[in-house]
Amino acid sequence: MRAVPRLGSGIPLVARGRELDRLRAVFDRAAAGSAAGVLVAGDAGVGKTRLTEELATAAEAAGALVLIGRCLDAGETGLPYLPFAEALGTAALPADLPPRPALARLLPDYAVPAIADPSRLAPDLTKVNWPGAARDGRAEQDVGQLQLFDAVHGLLEDLAGRSPVLLVLEDLHWADGSTRGLLSFLLARLRGQRLLVMGTYRSDDLTRRHPLRALLAELFRLPAVERLELGPFGAAASREFVTALAEEVLPEEVVREVAGRSEGNAFFAEELLAAYSDADSGIPATLVDVLLARVERLSEAAQQVVRVASVAGRKVPHARLRAVANLSDVDLEEALREAVQHHVLVTGETEVYSFRHALLREAVYGDLLPGERVRLHGAYAEAFAAEQGSRGAAAELAHHSMESHAMPRALAASVVAAEEAERLGAPAESLRHLERALRLWDAVAEADRPSDVDELTLLRRAHWVATTSGEPERSIAYARSAVKLADQRPDPELQARLRRRLAQSLYILDGRQAEARDVIEQAWRLVAERPPSEVRAWVLAVYATILRGENAIDAARERAEQAVTDARAVSAAAARADALTTLAVLTEGSGKVEKARELLDEAQRKAVEAGALSVEARTWFMLALHSYELGRLDEAARVIDAGVERARLTGMTWSTYGLELRIIQVISRYVAGDWDGSDAAGEPPGHRVSSTVSARMAAAGAPVMVGRGRFAEAERLINDLRSERHRDLQIALLLGAAAAELACWRGRPERAVEWIRETLDMGAQVGGPWLLAGIKLAALGAGAYADIVVRATTRRDTEAAQAAREQGVPLVEHARKTADLGAPRTGTLGPEGRAWLARALAEGSRLQGRSDPALWQAAVDEFGYGAVYDQALCRWRLAEALLAADRRDEAADALRAADEVADRLDARPLREAVRRLAKRGRIVLTDNAVPRDTVDPFTPRERAVLRLVALGRTNRQVGAELFISEKTVSVHLTRIMAKLGATRRAEAVAIALERGFLEQGSLER
Repeated sequence: MRAVPRLGSGIPLVARGRELDRLRAVFDRAAAGSAAGVLVAGDAGVGKTRLTEELATAAEAAGALVLIGRCLDAGETGLPYLPFAEALGTAALPADLPPRPALARLLPDYAVPAIADPSRLAPDLTKVNWPGAARDGRAEQDVGQLQLFDAVHGLLEDLAGRSPVLLVLEDLHWADGSTRGLLSFLLARLRGQRLLVMGTYRSDDLTRRHPLRALLAELFRLPAVERLELGPFGAAASREFVTALAEEVLPEEVVREVAGRSEGNAFFAEELLAAYSDADSGIPATLVDVLLARVERLSEAAQQVVRVASVAGRKVPHARLRAVANLSDVDLEEALREAVQHHVLVTGETEVYSFRHALLREAVYGDLLPGERVRLHGAYAEAFAAEQGSRGAAAELAHHSMESHAMPRALAASVVAAEEAERLGAPAESLRHLERALRLWDAVAEADRPSDVDELTLLRRAHWVATTSGEPERSIAYARSAVKLADQRPDPELQARLRRRLAQSLYILDGRQAEARDVIEQAWRLVAERPPSEVRAWVLAVYATILRGENAIDAARERAEQAVTDARAVSAAAARADALTTLAVLTEGSGKVEKARELLDEAQRKAVEAGALSVEARTWFMLALHSYELGRLDEAARVIDAGVERARLTGMTWSTYGLELRIIQVISRYVAGDWDGSDAAGEPPGHRVSSTVSARMAAAGAPVMVGRGRFAEAERLINDLRSERHRDLQIALLLGAAAAELACWRGRPERAVEWIRETLDMGAQVGGPWLLAGIKLAALGAGAYADIVVRATTRRDTEAAQAAREQGVPLVEHARKTADLGAPRTGTLGPEGRAWLARALAEGSRLQGRSDPALWQAAVDEFGYGAVYDQALCRWRLAEALLAADRRDEAADALRAADEVADRLDARPLREAVRRLAKRGRIVLTDNAVPRDTVDPFTPRERAVLRLVALGRTNRQVGAELFISEKTVSVHLTRIMAKLGATRRAEAVAIALERGFLEQGSLER
């Protein structure tokens, strides 16, 4: 009598306690409000699903909402986002959730909740069909995927606000491109939600060119994402597992053989033990034989049904199996019952049959004869042809037609599948179908091709979906091919339209701007003599944008005005809005500020009228920038907040300009002194991001970390983003300024000037030598050199002080010259630029060793436009200069004002600096008490050592004076430098003096 093994969910969980404990710990943290992602890797059959089942059970017991979705083999379905649709489609969504119309693309049964004010949403958002389904593709076509991503993200946040959520996505090695994109989007935005996103994938399937491989490299850099490698069982665990599988005691030699042959793989151990239990001839020689042995024990009818099912994929609905199997209902049911009883197929709640393990399905499918495989694929194609119009049927029809060599039907179905993917907001999958159609085009006779589409149409659509799926190089390649085909037709407007698209694609890529200019000029020559049209208006609008980017102001204005005129004549509202936005920017540059504001308001109205969401988001951003650069911070805050809310309502939060609005929200709140709001608007601290704009947003959050003394956190972020500087100049500028301030607060001015030099050099290479941000960078660099001068003077190192002075003065001159050239957009220096120039001049006086109160007062006044923190910092330096001039009463006023701001913002480094200065100047900051002294970090012995080192003693001399050994002096110095964050003796002394831990008078000889 053979021992019968337990299979499926009855398998005991053996030797996975450590992994399960780790998963439970991550879930507990997520349930407490620290969102996380875990990606579980392991070979096929190693037990990934079993582990996720255990975690799901534990999560449900803890009151969590568990959502599970599975990816299927790439050939099995063209339906994008399948695991998300499966996971969210099974959830009972509360009726009072905020409306997210884009979810209707993913969930056919999603009922859009009533919207209190429908006018707040763009008209196209209330439709299920993607607004860009037209053949040409409107400029707004790319918002479909963004809206869907934002809707899924928002839904999970809403659900996590009610209870912890565990989202499980299995078999990510089979994930389609759109699923991978949505997964990356969610994992990059894990914040304080009560959400755990868990994914599994086969590590043995990830070849060097596998599309998931590159994504994983990015995801594992995210601080909220962990990787859990599920390895095979060890020898002892394998024997334990095999013993636990059997319901009766097994002979030791069987346990040893099954454990050894399974090589630590749980699924293989199950199948080997089942083969031993059911056969008298021993265990089959190969694992493929093991997998097929279970099938071969079935009757011929059951084997036939299993073979038919394998062609459908891992899962197959009963109705489809019946249509293809060519059996009576009674015979089919008997065959299915037998397959289920022998654990080859399993059933779920719906009428769907699944192979118990993907490896089993792969073994059966691989064992099919070539002709049998073609015949069965053809039968499935016939079944899906009868289901045309149902979701996913076209993609299935295209796949099965390809595998059955029915090329004309595969071509037609691929075209329809691409359209369906577009409507779903899945450009990556649409591109896959379009590329297949383009490959098939020449292989199909002209008479057999679809009558409603041609090769040029396919190329144009492939260009657009490649653009919207983040494939700019492929987008350009398809646009070039489309231009070549269009040139064979006598249609100048078509040729101009396609060149305009190509120019837009080229313009966004670094190094392609000159080519973009050539292409748009070709487009203009094609329509210059033609009457106004939407095509001509768009060509002019794009032409104006490219010219403005090249600083050809007069030509850009001429083209923008022509675009507005043409667009008005033909009622092309979207093109008109785009051109008006560019014209507003140019008008502001000529000094006509109020006129620029009027143009932006008009552009926004036209964009809303056209439902042009991307153009509308651009107008919100330009309106915000307009107010911010004028120093109208309260007005800017209102515009920014309204723009961010509008982006949220229209699903554009994560679009390019939606993110730009978030970035300026982070920066403006920081400047205005709303540091809590700035923190909330930004990415999570230390967050590693994959997109350029998100990296800029993370960099924009660094100043709050530095200003509040979260130095370790800020340093991690700076180090993490340092490699991203080459991707965007704004990342380099934001990061350079924050890193320099961090280094100065840590008493490392030499490191600060290194950052400033690097950043100015990068700015000169990309934006020219007189980049406007150079004023702030130069001011910070001059301040760092002034710190070096002060330190060198304290050490009586006149040579070092003079060297720092000589290097710092040119930075002051750089700030002055940059300011004289004016702002490139407006032609004049705005309040922020004037304030940083004033600080640079004040730092210049500090470089000379005579900090000028008048210059620092000027800096305080200039920052009075609303830059709360920077004004307080200048007040601290003003008080320092006033004390040196023996003007204590004025210094006291400046220090009290600075202390109030530092305390309100929780700007700890500034607060400590202000209170140290108040202590040295014997100034009372409050009405009733002297400020609390800074805690002395040193022991009496360490203080004695530090004082003697500051006087220039060697370790041996210090030891002789204090009657301790030279080695003991070295130990004390090591501790002192660690407490001060210094790397050298001289640096430790300078930091101690700067922080008030050493009084200058105590060092007099």
